[in-house]
This record gives sequence, structure tokens and C-alpha cells, in this order.
Amino acid sequence: MRKSRDLSGAQLICDVTQSWSEVGGGVGTYLRRKREYILSHTPHRHLLIIPGEEDSFVEDGRKITVTIASPRVPGSPNYRLLLRNRAVIAAFERYRPDVIECQDAYNLPWAAVRYRRDNPETAIVAGYFTDFPTAYVHRPLKRFVGNAIAGQLRSLSYRYCGLLYRKFDCVYALSESGGAAKLRELGVGNVGIVPLGVQIDEFNPRKRDPELRRSLGIGEDQPLLIYVGRLDRERRAQLVVDAFRKLPRAFGARLVLIGEGPIRDEIPKDERIIAPGYLTNRSELARWLASADMYVSAMADETFGVSVIEAQASGLPVVGVAAGAMLDRVDEETGKLAPVDDSSAIAANILELWQADRAAMGRAARDHVEGRFSWERTFKTLFGDIYPQAFEARRAAVQRNAVSAYASGTAA
Repeated sequence: MRKSRDLSGAQLICDVTQSWSEVGGGVGTYLRRKREYILSHTPHRHLLIIPGEEDSFVEDGRKITVTIASPRVPGSPNYRLLLRNRAVIAAFERYRPDVIECQDAYNLPWAAVRYRRDNPETAIVAGYFTDFPTAYVHRPLKRFVGNAIAGQLRSLSYRYCGLLYRKFDCVYALSESGGAAKLRELGVGNVGIVPLGVQIDEFNPRKRDPELRRSLGIGEDQPLLIYVGRLDRERRAQLVVDAFRKLPRAFGARLVLIGEGPIRDEIPKDERIIAPGYLTNRSELARWLASADMYVSAMADETFGVSVIEAQASGLPVVGVAAGAMLDRVDEETGKLAPVDDSSAIAANILELWQADRAAMGRAARDHVEGRFSWERTFKTLFGDIYPQAFEARRAAVQRNAVSAYASGTAA
């Protein structure tokens, strides 16, 4: 039996996820920053297992990337369905990680559970990045099967979450309202909170660019609204557009939609809506955010809200909805929250916020982010709190199993 592991020496840290995209996404941003942190601040190696076009194994110093051929997700061409658990387990067996972290709740966590069964000293950790029982079960299905049946299916999905996450050595959510409270309610122990980060120097009000506004035909006295994220139904991008189109034309507002997604072609043709697509350059994204006047989101099921804190770091007040992690991100000093799926209320909040002291709200938003959300803090929490708890829980489980086996042998 191999010696029980901890973080006192170089370890192999493994991440396995469905939620990988070459063009952004919260999980992808987290994993890229995590790899950077591991290489620059720790002696550890990093194994990343992700879906891709073909099977491949790339070893580059302390970086190992395993790509497993996977089909594209219908309607979301930037994402793929990694369904080949046997290939994932084979990658585990090839590299033998010390800790495996999963960022989704579907089939891949069961591959980690299966591998740990045969390698009981390997710690497994789960991050609750998506509140899928509400985001993917209840909200979309209630339109077709009614609220009661959709609610029952959501309850069943949450029971599944409880069953799954109780098998992990440690679980973390990204915020209290974005998952931690629900996981505890489901009886999951060892639940921590690991807030994600923002590059506070890059996303900064100083990036405001009057020339960018002039190039869009927008004066300093005209409202420039901005949304950043996938243009899909989950993120309610269409609801942002609906709210914008309910604003009086005399208001003179413009709306910027930064991102790509399946509903882009459904956005009405309107000279007031600007859609530059997905921005690969983070500095350019920071310039667009800082040059706007307020951030607008209708996403009801944020578990954290990276784009929200990037907007706040850029000095923007936020118009959002009163659900999920948005409750932890936005208060009356930093913005306004509307009921879920109410485009009229969102439009009313935009108008009201424009008349408020936006400069003070922008400063409060920046202050809210500074000191709270940095990638260094994210990974200090992960490597300083979550992983040690997982290793300790694993050691305790191995010892309990050894005692139980010994007792059974004695009794026999």
C-alpha cells in the first residue's frame, strides 16, 4: 500500500471536466488560472483531462493534458460530451494522481469514485460550479410539463446531488447562496467555499476609453449597457435584450452583447444593439467593460458570477436578478435586483439606476471586489484548506476501513 498523501511535497493534481471550451466559460477560466498558479507557486504537477476532437496525451514539464475524443453538444458547439468513463479511468491509471477534482455532476465524478475504490488513498474533491437541478431541470422543463412536475424532477435531481457529493472527501461551492447552503441542506459534509477570482489590475475603471464610445456613436451622456457571457437560454441573454427593447427610445441607450452562442441569430436586428462576438483578449474585454455605464444580467442560477465581479472591478453598477449567487454579489449600494424572468422589472431598474448616483455605486462595486476576490486567494483557499481537508478525510477513511477489516478477520 502506498504512503498516505498530503501537500507537503510535490503531488500530481488532476482536474477532469465536461465543461471545457476554448472560448471562455467559468470552468475553463478557473482551470487555466489554476494551472498557472500550480506552475508558478507550487512544486506540484497538473493533469488536465478534457473533451476534445481526438484522443491525445501531451506531457510538457509539469503540465499533462489528456484530451478524449468527444462529440459536440447539440446547440452548444463550443462544448463536447465526454462520456467515455473507461478512457478517463485509463488516464487515471496511467498517471496515478494524488487528488482528483471534478467540476460537474454528471458521469465523470463516478469515474473518480470508481478509481478511488481501487486506489483508496487517492483523495477526490468536487466543485459545485453549476446548480443543474434548477438551471437545467426545473426552469427549462416547467414550460413543458408544468411547475409541479418540474419541481418534483428538481427535487429528484437534488437527491441525486446529495447521493453523489456525499461520496467525496471534500466538496466546495463558489458562494453561500450559489450552492453551499443547498449542499449542507442535502446532508453533504465537508462543504467549503472557494470564491473565484478576478484580475483586479486588468479589470479597472482606468481602462475606460472615450474613443471606444465615440467609435460606437455614444456620447458620455448616453447610457451604454453591457452583458458578457454565452448567448444562450440558460444565461437568459434574450431576456436582457427584451428588457433593453422595453426602454424608451428617447432614453438613448445602447446595448453591447459580448459573447457567442446559439441564440445569437435570434437577436432582433436593431442598430442600438452591438454584438462584437467573443473577445479572446482579456485586456480588450476590460476596455469594453470599463467604457460602459452599467452591467446587465438576467442569469438566475449563477453559482458565482465571474462576469459580474469583472464588471464590478471595472467600476460598474449591476442590474441583475434576485436569485443564486447574484444575492451574494449585488446589494443596494452596488446595483439593483429584479425578480427572475421579469424583463419589465429589469428595464425599470435600468431607468432607476441611471438616475441614481452611479459613480458612488461604481466605487462601492470596486470596493466590494478589492480584497475579496483574487485568483491568489482562490487557490490559497483551495490548496490551504480544501485539499488538506480532503487528504485528512481520506486518511481517516483508510484507517477506518483497515480497522474494520482487521476486526472482521479477528472475528473470523
